[in-house]
Amino acid sequence: NFFSQVDDILDEMDDSLPDESFLEFLDRRFPNPRNDLKKEEAKQRAVDYVTGFNAADPSLVGVHWLVQSMRAEETIQGARAFRSRNGYADLVAIFRQKIAQHDVLVKTRTVVDKVRWRRGSADVTFHSAEGSPVIAARRVLITLPLALLQAPLGEAGVVEFTPSLPRQKIESLDKLEMGKVIRIVLRFRHRFWDEISAPGHRTRTLSDMSFLFSRDEWFPTWWTTMPKRYPIITGWAPFRSAERLSGQSSSFVVKRSLQTLGRLLGVEWTKLESWLEAAFFHDWQSDPFSRGAYSYAKTGADGAQQSLAAPVENTLFFAGEATDISGHNGTVHGAIASGYRAAKEILHGRE
Repeated sequence: NFFSQVDDILDEMDDSLPDESFLEFLDRRFPNPRNDLKKEEAKQRAVDYVTGFNAADPSLVGVHWLVQSMRAEETIQGARAFRSRNGYADLVAIFRQKIAQHDVLVKTRTVVDKVRWRRGSADVTFHSAEGSPVIAARRVLITLPLALLQAPLGEAGVVEFTPSLPRQKIESLDKLEMGKVIRIVLRFRHRFWDEISAPGHRTRTLSDMSFLFSRDEWFPTWWTTMPKRYPIITGWAPFRSAERLSGQSSSFVVKRSLQTLGRLLGVEWTKLESWLEAAFFHDWQSDPFSRGAYSYAKTGADGAQQSLAAPVENTLFFAGEATDISGHNGTVHGAIASGYRAAKEILHGRE
């Protein structure tokens, strides 16, 4: 009844009331739950869900944004679970095929340093192995991650805008926050969980396990590749868990993941280590070109995404998941939708 308990609490949120943080909402709506252990457990599970799914600090994330995100998810039946056969590589391949049909040049390993702009024109300075040329354009589409737009000038990956972005856009940046996540993918020689008994079942094993939820402080959530039965399992470390792991060595992260998985499944982690073929993870928080996972809105952030997404002088345009205005920011489909929205704005500006 994990999800029903969480849903019962989340359904109590109301965006017609003044905005408040998720923790403030819980304290107001469910005061003194210590006298009721079931309510206390449900309350903690709701916190775990918000921090895990949204990678958000529950003391910062706003109820209004959570409600709007839930509504947007319901409109697309977001509770369905499915995955692309070959992961996000399939998605990238589709876009590459589309842009190849329109003579679009894509330059990788190229870092933008500065955008000097005025109404109707912009000069974009970048550096790469080829040098530091300047490209002139009438319009510029900016898809920088939220944390890069928030970071101070002079740091790696940060783009300088001259003149600086309008005050209203800067203020909107202060109302949004970048979530923190570390994800690790472990590939074993065999699906060892096929032979582990499911809790409370003598004859049933974990062979059909799709998701595994726990209260572990390092990797609380895991999922398999079901319905494909590959010997691969993915660990998810959001918020505080990501803060503990970020900046650590690869060997440290892998060891912690194996220790967690072994403890949850009742297998010595050294055994898992002997079965491990490969481990893959990326520390987005320490990556200067992302500085986090995906965005969420803080208390009092109503309209922040719209403000961040708004074009400037028909010259600077903005896309990326943090600018999605349909309630899907923080998601891949939200990022894609923002790109279509920005493209329409640019084409409309040409008319």
